[in-house]
Amino acid sequence: MGLKFLHTSDLQIGMTRGFLGADAQPRFEAARIEAIARLGRAAADNGCAFIVMAGDVFEHNSLAPRTIGRAVEALKALPVPVFLLSGNHDPLTADSYFYQVSEIAGVTVFYDSEPIEFTAPGGEVVELVGAPLRSRHTSEDLVAQAIAGLEPTSRIRIAVGHGQVFSRGDEDAPNLIDLPLVERKLAEGAIDYLAMGDTHSAQPIGSSGRVWYSGAPEATDFRELATGGGENNSGKALVVEVTKPGVEQAEVSVEEVEVGQWTFEAPVVEVNSRAEAEEFISFLDAYPHKERTVIKYALVGTVDIATKRYLESALAEREEVFAVLYERERLMDLHLEPSEDDLAELAQGGFVGRALEELIAQAGAESEGFDAAAAIEAEAAGGGGADPDRGTVARDAINLLFRLSKES
Repeated sequence: MGLKFLHTSDLQIGMTRGFLGADAQPRFEAARIEAIARLGRAAADNGCAFIVMAGDVFEHNSLAPRTIGRAVEALKALPVPVFLLSGNHDPLTADSYFYQVSEIAGVTVFYDSEPIEFTAPGGEVVELVGAPLRSRHTSEDLVAQAIAGLEPTSRIRIAVGHGQVFSRGDEDAPNLIDLPLVERKLAEGAIDYLAMGDTHSAQPIGSSGRVWYSGAPEATDFRELATGGGENNSGKALVVEVTKPGVEQAEVSVEEVEVGQWTFEAPVVEVNSRAEAEEFISFLDAYPHKERTVIKYALVGTVDIATKRYLESALAEREEVFAVLYERERLMDLHLEPSEDDLAELAQGGFVGRALEELIAQAGAESEGFDAAAAIEAEAAGGGGADPDRGTVARDAINLLFRLSKES
């Protein structure tokens, strides 16, 4: 049997999200600290000798005293030792919390890239090599600097880094991690696994199977149900097992384990009838832990006024139950097309009826040819899109017209 350890990152204790509000935000913040205990249980349950947190343990270096105090208590209670790396959110500056938490028994901070020796419960000596960030932005490949001079060894050696491997733009950045160098060092036995942080979805990098992003142990952003994109694999930690019989390449297996409690999802749903509207509401009702579920939804299609009012009423009821349930205005494309009954109720042929028809045409005028996937991609890229204000105003006017007509 080989050595096991737990790989995690991007806990970002103290994170705030503006859309959560006064009710959900404190629970969201508490869950990030409680995740430390869940990580400890996952490590103990899977026979891990230690935990590695690969950067962004804290959201920033100016947290409320209560937040850092509770985090310290959670770290003290961990059942196995933990190794902490600074990231771009919590760099090793003079005000870093790592100096405070390093005083806790069982907590080791990577202050530099000198190998740290750790003796596992079975007596095996393991080396850990970190690449800590000392500022929010770096112009160097810190992982390359940490591992370039390492020679092959018969010991298990774990490297720990934080950053990106691939450029998100058209040009390579000098701080991108040199994956070919990493894989050469893996092949020659100088390192056996690179534990990465920064990307919030758990995933392997490269072809070796020994370079992984652990993803965030609690969700931080939305999973796009329509495209499978976004933060699509967070809420995990990695149980890594390393077996190394000699200087040659180690055997490594990686297993994802669930540790997260919060759900962030962004559905785009087509609704063209009362039955489909009810199906969407049933979809929302199926979420098991609504108090820690955040949904931003977009509805696409054409409905009559009665169905629209059913949706508004049903959604308003559920807004009180979910952590957050709100309309994704940029992608909303729900047309109003009155049924014969709707028109009869609104004095078809008179002034009210003519006003209704004009407003309906205005509400749908900018929505023709709507492509949900393209709109999601444009939104993710920070692009604009059709100005939603005119259609939104028209929809609000229709609802007001309907209500006033019913009252009269």
